[in-house]
Amino acid sequence: MLLDHEAAVLDAIDEAAVGRTLMELIAVPSVTGSAAEGEIQQLLARRLELLGLDVDLWRMDLDALRAHPEFPGTEAPREEAWGLVGHLGEGGDGPLFVLQGHVDVVPGGDPGAWVGDPFVPRVVGDVVHGRGACDMKGGLAAQLAVLGALRDAGVRLRGRVGVHFVVGEEDGGLGAFGTLQRGYGGDVCVIGEPTGGTLVTANAGALTFRLTVNGLAAHASSREKGVSAVDAYVGVHRALGELEVLRNREPHPLLAEYPIPYALSVGTVRAGDWASSVPDVLVAEGRLGVRIGEEPAAARAEFERWVGEVCGRDPWLREHPVQVSWPGGQFASGRLPEGHPLVEVLRDAYADAGGGGVLRERGATYGSDLRLYAGAGVPALQYGPGDIEVAHSARECVSVGEVVGVARTLALAVLRTVGVR
Repeated sequence: MLLDHEAAVLDAIDEAAVGRTLMELIAVPSVTGSAAEGEIQQLLARRLELLGLDVDLWRMDLDALRAHPEFPGTEAPREEAWGLVGHLGEGGDGPLFVLQGHVDVVPGGDPGAWVGDPFVPRVVGDVVHGRGACDMKGGLAAQLAVLGALRDAGVRLRGRVGVHFVVGEEDGGLGAFGTLQRGYGGDVCVIGEPTGGTLVTANAGALTFRLTVNGLAAHASSREKGVSAVDAYVGVHRALGELEVLRNREPHPLLAEYPIPYALSVGTVRAGDWASSVPDVLVAEGRLGVRIGEEPAAARAEFERWVGEVCGRDPWLREHPVQVSWPGGQFASGRLPEGHPLVEVLRDAYADAGGGGVLRERGATYGSDLRLYAGAGVPALQYGPGDIEVAHSARECVSVGEVVGVARTLALAVLRTVGVR
């Protein structure tokens, strides 16, 4: 049974307006590290001000953040980063419910794989296609719809709603890290990543690694005089597959549904500079999955030990061991405390908002900002519209109806958490 003020807030969520907001956000090509990240933060700051929030929009001190011992790392080059936080409500004695979302998206990729420009939203029935549609501008649109409905319904909150819109999530979490370092937190946090009708309460981590394999250059016509770095790497690559199997023997129950919960993948391999030369250097970069609850330092140590053992079995690599380094994004794992009431709050809100069935709890195999909030003592989970399986692809899309459904659930969860006067 809905209370009168709850029904009024749900009635104030306008599906057509949600669709317009979603398309407006997709049309800003806010690729990680690009100037358009700042552009969309400016746009969102204006939206929050019009919705009556107290807004803090600031240019982050990148040098200071990079010098911090817990800096999460980045991969995309950048010259600036903008933080954006808004608060709605008078505060009082109620809790602070944070809605969090990242504004950055990955590049569009091969233009030929898309129907049209990836940053020009394309509507087919109820579905909006475009880069960032589900990861995660659908989540942003749902969160903005909640704020608008609270304003339009005229409810007075006992606590507050906080909004953290962040940059740089796709390459490490710079935006969330900077927001938390500025002193912003909350009593609970819902991150609008696409969760496909589930509640994601835990994330595996992901560490970017680099392997540098040295060979010995020679003319290709007398290749026996040299040592190919490519040939030296082949055995290492095969051994990485064995390490992946070992690290996935006993996955956490929240990740048991996934074929490979803690993936170990090599994404790039670069070697040689001339076709008629034996290559003397190979550089491979990839991603090491981190188990739920595992310290990143322990994952790095196991990886380095494994590579060292492989080198010890090869006559060339024993004398010229592979160099391991850790550039780029460094995602620890993260988890909502087991049994936290936020799960049941969202499940009840989902049912009362008209959702069918029960929101199932599960984990995710990718890293996210969840671990930064959990590490800062803010209980957090992920709940948002869209399917992660189409994110980062030319099939990326989201249903406006699903965005609205998420907004309705979030609105009730906010009201029931922060309370009304």
